[in-house]
Amino acid sequence: MTHSQLAESWRLAADTALALANGTHGDPFSVLGPHDSEYGRIIRAFLPGASRVDVIRRADGTKIGLLKKDQTEGLFEGIVQDRAPYLLRITWRQAVQDTEDPYSFGFLLGELDLHLISEGRHFELATCLGAQVTSVDGVQGVRFAVWAPNAARVAVVGDFNSWDRRRHPMRVRHSAGIWELFVPRVAPGSRYKYDLLGPRGVELPWKADPVARQSESPPATASIVLAPFRASWNDRPWLQERARRQAPDAPIAIYELHLDSWFRAHDRAGTSTWDTATERLVPYLADMGFTHVELLPITEHPFAGSWGYQPLSLFAPSGRFGPPQRLARFIDALHAAGIGIILDWVPAHFPTDTHGLARFDGTALYEHLDPREGFHQDWNTFIYNFGRREVQGFLIASALYWLEYFHVDGLRVDAVASMLYRDYSRKEGEWIPNVHGGRENLEAVGFIRHLNAVVAERCPGAIMVAEESTAWPGVCRPIADGGLGFTYKWNMGWMHDTLRFITKDPVHRRYHQDDMTFGLLYAFSENFI
Repeated sequence: MTHSQLAESWRLAADTALALANGTHGDPFSVLGPHDSEYGRIIRAFLPGASRVDVIRRADGTKIGLLKKDQTEGLFEGIVQDRAPYLLRITWRQAVQDTEDPYSFGFLLGELDLHLISEGRHFELATCLGAQVTSVDGVQGVRFAVWAPNAARVAVVGDFNSWDRRRHPMRVRHSAGIWELFVPRVAPGSRYKYDLLGPRGVELPWKADPVARQSESPPATASIVLAPFRASWNDRPWLQERARRQAPDAPIAIYELHLDSWFRAHDRAGTSTWDTATERLVPYLADMGFTHVELLPITEHPFAGSWGYQPLSLFAPSGRFGPPQRLARFIDALHAAGIGIILDWVPAHFPTDTHGLARFDGTALYEHLDPREGFHQDWNTFIYNFGRREVQGFLIASALYWLEYFHVDGLRVDAVASMLYRDYSRKEGEWIPNVHGGRENLEAVGFIRHLNAVVAERCPGAIMVAEESTAWPGVCRPIADGGLGFTYKWNMGWMHDTLRFITKDPVHRRYHQDDMTFGLLYAFSENFI
């Protein structure tokens, strides 16, 4: 090998550089960022559209190197003898940007985090995965992390990189299938999504973040980096009393509403719906004597006509209503008025929109692959795979996020009946029996019991209400006694019987008194609400 060949042997191979340029390289940390060698510290950066990249010592701003343009457009590389922490001074067409190198940082998530995620027992996913404004080695930025174990490559795209899929490919932590990247100097409020290559390099639609805590208002679909905030809670007296106020022998009157329908459009013009609700809904509920308000699902959902019952972002209040900070203010105002809040929460199924959870990493990750288990025919939605530990952990972490972070007093769990039965709304041959040959969904039962056990342990006084319309035994029975562990069961039968009776002509009602009395036959078998 000649001297000139030795001098150039550290340069990136042409096929590797091409993979970076095509956005198909699955291990960016192996080639980008700083790498010590016999020639010195090799630094590489892939910055499409840049014309020059200088290396600056972070401590004093001294220039310590220059990264030369490679033949591959966007690739810059060079040798720097100084091993101090550095910045990249990037010259773009009309601007110069100083920033830390995302590929100069080490591992982000700890081994305990990864282990708990794999076990389905990491219940703080809202502060672990997703977009977290944080500081790493004294540098402010955003840590992105997403579960996609079968993806060949994942990159984060957003306002901060011109939505260029080549700029910020992520590092995979194989033990848990988590992809992570710290991007310095990203500002809260930035929009972002994930760009994934599925198995065998299949390109997928850009995906919203499953653990995003803020999202754009539909029809826009991007996730938003939530600015850190600490709500000014003044509801300690309420939280200390709510167990008594929500007990089976306490008087409870619940006002159920669809938030998007309760106000006229001009009532909300130019303001957050949460602010309007604080000013108008809270006094209305107090004047009417209600003890609780129940909101139809407020988690982000792409189709308004679903009334929120087809959600995609189980950690994000819908962007239709305003920022999450205002939701916290609304809940605090409710508690100050002596009113509890229950949220309808949907862990049974999710819509098939391509920017959501459907085939998230190119495989049936959150759902079952077999449509006899994974597709809901009535609603054209995918059914969660309750037998997968990570999916259970994802759903339980969502429930805890609303109960703990937003001080919600209870969850009304939607469509429990559809979860409990494998043959729910299916004909013979359209469903798969359980391991014992029965119709019960044993995995869903296990998930429900796990959910209710964790909530009971971590959220004293909170209630869990099952929207369950069948004769499944022991919905409200303690888990230790073989029950599902719910606090209450939503009395769907009484509602249907009453409505059926009222819709009959008054002259005929005397012959249908059984509609009004039938509920007494089962009224004391569960804690009905």
